[in-house]
Amino acid sequence: MAPPTIRGIWGARLADRRAGLQRRSPPALFRWNSDRISAARYAAQLIFAGCSRTSRASISSRCAAPARRMFRHGRFAAASRLPDSHPLCPTAISVQAALDRLADRLGKAGASLARASPPLPDLAQAARLHVEMLTAGRSADLPADVYQRRAEAAEALPADAVDLGAVALRGSTLTHRGWIWASRHQADLRQRCRELFKSFDVVLCPPMPTPAFPHDHSNQDARRLDIDGKRVPYLDQIVWASMATVAGLPATVAPIGHSEDDLPIGVQIIGPYLEDRTTIAFAGLIEREFGGFVAPSAR
Repeated sequence: MAPPTIRGIWGARLADRRAGLQRRSPPALFRWNSDRISAARYAAQLIFAGCSRTSRASISSRCAAPARRMFRHGRFAAASRLPDSHPLCPTAISVQAALDRLADRLGKAGASLARASPPLPDLAQAARLHVEMLTAGRSADLPADVYQRRAEAAEALPADAVDLGAVALRGSTLTHRGWIWASRHQADLRQRCRELFKSFDVVLCPPMPTPAFPHDHSNQDARRLDIDGKRVPYLDQIVWASMATVAGLPATVAPIGHSEDDLPIGVQIIGPYLEDRTTIAFAGLIEREFGGFVAPSAR
């Protein structure tokens, strides 16, 4: 969900409907400035119009989404706010402050917010599982010599190495047995999310740990991000996308402000499985009550 939040626009990731599908469609990224239709409504039209691109056999499985949750009086309902900082990666103070301002506004608008909940999934476990399964899925296309070097490097890792770089290295050579175990952990995560959404309509968190950052075309493994003076591996920014991605949940990104450097900041709105319309509707309420896309000042 990084591209839309960097651009200060709306974006959506569909719930995972891969059962019975040949491939997964990319997220919808868009910007809409007309005063005749809200960006969130336009998002829904774009996403569900995508069904026409699929085969007839897959249309029913891809579009069989529940109606959005009816927020009382068209207002905000119950939302769970994830911790300000991820256990595996720091979150910029500017991003935390933007989320705090949004939380204050939501509270004043009548939303019921909670910063902690017993069913809340383990964020570190979700991020490690996401990276492990992502790199395992990509490893099939690795050249034989590259795969062999990664296998040797993974074998040489200390047993207690659990940083995301180590997880990615092990994931790229994951065995079938390891994939089955990862799939079981994924099922456990989905169950915890189902329990969470019995009490909350949506979950709010950052889409990524920083606002936009300078272009860097160097090798991704060697890149570093500066987060309030701390240098962190470039790929660690994936952590905030992990909960929705690995659990197959819908997520919508909406713009909520700018940093002190006038860079866009967004919020990630995660919803129950298949309830794409719920996260889009919540983004629409944010837009209606607090405003949406604001073009950054010219430099």
